[in-house]
Amino acid sequence: MGRGSKGGLDLESFQSIYRKDPFYAWFGLDNPLMYAAHKAAGGMTSIYRQIGIGCEQLFRQILQDELGLTTEECRWSYQVAGTNKKVRTLSLDGRIPLGAVKVTAKRKSVKKWILGEAKDLDVDKKIAADLKGAVLEVRQGYKSKDSKRQNADIANAATAYTKAYLPCVLIMSNQIDTDILRRYRSEKWAVLTASLQSNSSSLYSTYAFMRKIVGYDLAGFFESHSDTFRHEVTAVLEKLLSPG
Repeated sequence: MGRGSKGGLDLESFQSIYRKDPFYAWFGLDNPLMYAAHKAAGGMTSIYRQIGIGCEQLFRQILQDELGLTTEECRWSYQVAGTNKKVRTLSLDGRIPLGAVKVTAKRKSVKKWILGEAKDLDVDKKIAADLKGAVLEVRQGYKSKDSKRQNADIANAATAYTKAYLPCVLIMSNQIDTDILRRYRSEKWAVLTASLQSNSSSLYSTYAFMRKIVGYDLAGFFESHSDTFRHEVTAVLEKLLSPG
């Protein structure tokens, strides 16, 4: 549940947490059937994964539509030597190369955001000045403490800086363990979560970043389509948990 060492939750506590989280509320994940799925440790992993994949695809499309990027321009990958000298290709979910952003005002806005994040993360000023864009990992939430996943992300961040990109994790919900959040920021990852306050900073809020920097009201999109999302999630849960 992304709650660290606090232990399990009963149904009432589960629903209270999820109803207070705007992203999960939009998708109807406070459904009692979702709680049952967690207890069963079955189909819920697939639901989270598919929502995450959808968010990745949506994010890249928004970058193309709002910043004028091509499909290739908003993708980023690099190669490393694996076992038995095999080459592995690793990738993040999105990229904003400053030089490819067509609208001058938006290019300046993204550049200012990158410099703001770099300053907040205490990145060396010379390194920050040379950054040519940002590479982004999109997650619906971060509930596990998988050290292998964390170490891979940290390696991605190190590589991103060598390629002159600021690494950033966009988390669509508020579901991230505090220890992980601290670790990522200490490793110079910018981390954005789901604050919806009107005065939320684009340095910390996924939805403020999307609205103020990219120019798209992502929170408004999720909210306006919430009935559809909730209907689909309920249908999947009922099928997963039905006796048949």
